[in-house]
Order: sequence, then C-alpha cells, then structure tokens
Amino acid sequence: MQLIAILTATLAAGIGSVWIAALLMRFGLGNGNRVGTQHLLSLAAGALLATAFMHLLPEAFEESHAHAHDLFPILLVGLVFFFLLDKAELWHHGHEHYDAHRAEASAHNHAHSGHDHHHGHQAAQTPGHPHGKKGGGWSILTGDSVHCFGDGVLIASAFMADMRLGIVAAVSVLAHEVPHHIGDLVVMNQTSVDRRVALIKVSLAGAVTALGGLVGYFLLNQLHDVLTYLLVIASSSFIYVALADLIPQLQKRLSAAETFAQVAWLVGGILIVTVVSRLAHVH
Repeated sequence: MQLIAILTATLAAGIGSVWIAALLMRFGLGNGNRVGTQHLLSLAAGALLATAFMHLLPEAFEESHAHAHDLFPILLVGLVFFFLLDKAELWHHGHEHYDAHRAEASAHNHAHSGHDHHHGHQAAQTPGHPHGKKGGGWSILTGDSVHCFGDGVLIASAFMADMRLGIVAAVSVLAHEVPHHIGDLVVMNQTSVDRRVALIKVSLAGAVTALGGLVGYFLLNQLHDVLTYLLVIASSSFIYVALADLIPQLQKRLSAAETFAQVAWLVGGILIVTVVSRLAHVH
C-alpha cells in the first residue's frame, strides 16, 4: 500500500506538474504573462516554506532521538550543498551560452567575409544554424531528470515517515515544479519542431520522479536510520528553493495592489499545504 501511494504521488507530482504547466501556457498564464508567473511563484514559495517548517522539520525531530544540535548542522550543510549545486548548474549553463554566442559570432563573421549578406541571412534561418532552432534541449532534460529523481527520493522519505507527510510533500513538489516546467516547455518548444514532442520529452523527464520514489522506497527500507536526516535534507531543499530561487524573483518594485496579490498567493500556498495536511490526516 505504501509503495503504491509513493508511485501514485510521484507520478502526480512529476508528470502532473508538466501537464498543469502546459495547460496554463495554453491559456496564456506563465508564458510571457508576468502577473500570472508572479502568482505561481508566490504560491509555490508559500507551499514549500509551509511544508519545510510546519511538517518536515517537526516530523524529523519527532522521528529522531537526536538533539537540535545534531539536526540543525545537517540543515545548514543541506543549504550549502544546494547552493553549490545551483552554482554548478549556473556555471554549466553559462558555458553553453558562451559557446552558442561564440558560434553565432563566428557564423556572422563568415557570412560577411563572403560579401553575400542575403545568403548569410538565409543560412541564419536554417534549423541547423544558431538563428534557427536553439540548442540546449537535451541539457535541460538531463538536468530536469536528475532534479526530478531527487524529488522522488524526498517524497518517498516523507511517505516512509508518515502517509500524511508524504501527500503534503508531493503537493509542495507539484506546486514548485509547475513554474519550473513552464520554463522547460518554453525552451523545449524552441528546440523541437512539434510542441507535442516537447511536452512528451518534458513529461518523460518528470516521470523520473517515480523512479526516484521507487529507489527511495527500497533504500529506506534497508536504511531506516537515515530517514530522519533525509527529512532534514528535504527541508533544506524546500527552504533553499523558496528563499534563493522563488522569492528573489518576487522582490521587485510593485504597486500596492500587486504587492497585496503576491502576499495573498504566498499565504494561499501555506493554506493549501495546511488544508491538504488536515484532509490527509482525517483519511
């Protein structure tokens, strides 16, 4: 029963978040819609912070006989680890961007050296040229798959501690993956000829969440003693994503009405996690 719940929740969080992102983009929300994106980011930040501070960390302390002095260093190490992971990813994408820019400059100079601007413009529009379909799609999918695998392990660890906690963690992962997958779909739509192909590719990457859940389930069955520490690491992941990735995108000069909307959606994310937790506890 527990394994079925983990697989169901990880598939819902991994693939469901992709389909919700695609649906929102179809209706214009998040795809160039600044206000809609801000609302989604606020909602996700609220859900992640509520899950970390109101559920994962309390559960970790309840599951463990360790003192706060033992668990809070793990939280700190987790935050630093995700910071370094983020820096590595930024460095990797920065190199890709530099290489693409250098290739484009080289092609531009080559076109001018032939004194045929019209021919150079036509070549720039071909799919193989940097001005055509953009590269980097497989890099996006690889990074997304690794990230989704980690989400699956974290969701599995939450389910192993408590069924209610697992559902809350899955909902929080889904909430913060929707804005993330909107970005993935935008990039993949630029690298794929067919939007349906792009959706299938990102959905397959999202499905890796279930693989992470499966691996997490069998590993945690063998290593139950590490469950407490995985819950703390999951907390550090959620806190880092909320404070370092989502909230900085919300820190802009806005009107009073827009600021109020941001806060309302943030509180909405907290309330969703609270309501889901209570409903799961009832059942």
